[in-house]
Order: sequence, then structure tokens, then C-alpha cells
Amino acid sequence: MKSKSSNVLFAILCLLISLGFSSCANIIPPGGGPRDSIAPRLIMALPKDSSLNVTTPNIILSFDEYITLQNTNENLIISPNPKNIPLVDSKLHNITIKMRDSLEKNTTYSFNFGKAIKDVNEGNVAKELTYVFSTGNKIDSNQYNGSVFLAETGKPDSTLLVVLHNNTHDSSIQKNRPRYYAKVNGKGGFSFKFLPEGTFAVYVVPNDFSKKYDDSTKIFAFLNEPILINSNTRNDTLFAYQEFKKKEPKALPPSSNNNKPKTTSTEDKRLKYSSNLEMGGQQDLLTPLQLEFARPLKKWDSTKIVLYDTLYQPIIGYKLSIDTGNTKISLVYPWKEKQQFRLIVSKDAVTDTTGISLTKSDTAKIITKRDAEYGSMRLRFTNIDLTKHPVIQLVVDNKVFESYPITGKEFIKKRFKPGEYEIRFLFDSNQNGIWDPGSYKEKRQPELVKTFVKKLLIRPDRDTDQSFVF
Repeated sequence: MKSKSSNVLFAILCLLISLGFSSCANIIPPGGGPRDSIAPRLIMALPKDSSLNVTTPNIILSFDEYITLQNTNENLIISPNPKNIPLVDSKLHNITIKMRDSLEKNTTYSFNFGKAIKDVNEGNVAKELTYVFSTGNKIDSNQYNGSVFLAETGKPDSTLLVVLHNNTHDSSIQKNRPRYYAKVNGKGGFSFKFLPEGTFAVYVVPNDFSKKYDDSTKIFAFLNEPILINSNTRNDTLFAYQEFKKKEPKALPPSSNNNKPKTTSTEDKRLKYSSNLEMGGQQDLLTPLQLEFARPLKKWDSTKIVLYDTLYQPIIGYKLSIDTGNTKISLVYPWKEKQQFRLIVSKDAVTDTTGISLTKSDTAKIITKRDAEYGSMRLRFTNIDLTKHPVIQLVVDNKVFESYPITGKEFIKKRFKPGEYEIRFLFDSNQNGIWDPGSYKEKRQPELVKTFVKKLLIRPDRDTDQSFVF
């Protein structure tokens, strides 16, 4: 009797507990808790990470949460570089890799996933997760590190790759796949790990499908001599260049129908031009006066483009010239501040290639700007090597605005256009005043440029004094 009543009490107690749990679950919903900020962790691998004497071409990587892969082809770097891209897939907690090449004997394989692996819920990335195994009895542990900068600007370019070729013949970079490759990071650095001991040719190429230097318009860099990879491998800096600029495709002429009558409006027949005068007819003291025509000129007569003073007395000492495109006429004169001029362009001064001239003579009123609208600069150089023929470049919007050879430890310019300038120093080996690219065929490295982070600020009617340490 006692046992029966105990069983009844136990059943009632279980029922109450069950109802209590149910009641709590309905009344108090679970809280969201803090946001998951932890990247997925590798908890198991088949074969195990850093395994030796591996023979299977199939790999399974298991993580502590649901994961997915993003941009695998862009992120995953497999070393050595396989002939055929492996099949890589993710499902739930696992990544599976099926190698399509036969595994090489006594070779260390590494799989760097870059930013490819992230968790499903929060998108946390397992950055640079690397899995390694060897088909031999050891894991190769040699490293090779260094930097890559663009020779023309001195800046890094994270779109580039450093590639290693175990075939050190000059033609290998043009014909063969690299044995190993590594990405250049945002600061210009690169790093190879798990390399075997050996001699390799080192190059820099764009991160494209071929990873070859098969086009001289590609950005490229090379070491003069192959490097020995071992436990004491040196660091290197490579300077990339573009030997030839890509030619922009010419615009196709508008299609025409010969059966339709050609109509040309009065507006189309007029020969138009513009000048570089600023608002109010102001002429910059530092640049020529320029007349730019809408169409190329066939003929122009310099005697019919005349600069006068305000009394229409001809000015002497100026020079007129036309550019190679026959669209821009420049008038060079030693301008002084607050001077007034009149420029007269006669109607028959120019004729375009269709035989059209100006519809009338034009007169332009010109007044030169004031000296106070310009600033001055005094630049000082510490530890600069003048034997390398340095040239200072003042850069605006990534284009060289002005450049000057440096012949001493100071540079002074009394009158300069106000603005903010990036400062570069070109080491001008051939002293032609411009940057020259390298040539792999001639085994000639590019001229180098050093860029300073701090910009030069020129203010109107102010003196700027700035120092540069090399």
C-alpha cells in the first residue's frame, strides 16, 4: 500500500515539474544575449593538421559552428600551386576538399583560406586559417618575407602577387605556372611559409588567372638573381613597374548613311576656342596663356595673334607655339603682377582642317594676378644622396604638377600656386627629369620614387618651411 501511494506521489511531482517548466517557458522568453563576435574554430581535421606521410587526396575540416565559404577562388591559396583547381565545398560544420592532382612525394601542402571562411549567423571571418600536411616525413618550415612597392609612386598595391618559380630560366615567368605565390597586403608586405629549401626566381605579377608576365603592359617586378630559400633567407623589397602603358581604344566614328542628305547647322560650322584665363580675365603668373580649339588646326599665323598693352601698343618678348595635336596655342611671357593687356586674335589667324576660320576677330582683356595670391616654400633635406640625382615632384590627384632637380640640401621657390601637394622624390638615374620604367628583357630595374606621408601645404601670401629626412 505504501509503495502504491509513493508511486502516485512521484507521478504527481513529475507532472508539477513538467507544468512548471512549461509555464516558465511561456512567460519568460529566452534573451538574445551578447552578439557572437568569435570566429569559427577548427576542431577536427582528416587527415589531422600537420600530419605526415599523407596519401589521401580528400580532406575534411570540421568547425565548432555552422560555416560557409565566400569567394573561395579569390581567397584560398594552395601551396604548391596545383595544376587543377581542387573541388572545395562547405556544408553545415564541414569543409571538404578533393584534390584533382596526384599528391607529390615528400611535399608539404598548405591551404591558406584568407577571408573565405565565415560563420553563418554573424558573418565572423576566420582570417588566414591555414591547414598543413606533408606527404613525407617532415613539414617544411622555411619562410620568405618582404615588401613590394610601385616604383613610380613609392606606394603599395594590394592587387599584386609575389610568385616563386623553381624553374629559374628567364622564360619561365612567361610560360609556366608559378610553384608558389603569395598576396601583397595593404602595406606592401608579403609572406611565404612552409617552403622547402631550394633556389627560386622571384617575380611580381597582377592577381589574374594566368599569373604570368605575358604582356608588357602588366605591372611587373623581378629580382636580378634567384634567391636561395633556407632557414636564414633574407627579406627583399621589389619595385614594380609598367613598362608600356595600355593604349586607350580609339572611339569609333559615328555611323553614316550615304543615302541620307548631309545637314550641317550654322553652329557646327563655327570654329570655337576657349582660353585658360581665370574668372574676370585673370592670367596666372606661373603658366602660359593658352587658346584651345575645338577642332585641329590646319594653318595658323602667329603674326595675327598679338598681345597689346591697354593703349594697344604691341608687347615684345613673348613667344607663340602650338602643340603636337594642333589644337592648343600657347603664349609664353614673363608675367608680372597687376599688369593689363589686350589679346587680339584676327578672324583669319587660324583655319581648321575643314577650311573654316573664325567668324570674327576676338579681343580678350587680360589682367595678371597679384603676388599675394601665391605662396613661397623653403624645403630642407637631411641625409639626401645627391649622387642619385634626386628630383622633387609635387603631385596633385596622382599626377605630377611640378618637378625640380635637387642640387643641394635646400630648395627655395618664391612664387608657387597655393594648394596641398603630395611630395615624392624621384631618383633620376639617367637625369632626363622623368620617371623611367624597367625592362625585364634588358634586366634593367625601374627608377625609384620615395613618397612622404606628410603633405606640403602652400597658402597664399605665406612662407612654408618643411624638412624631409631620408
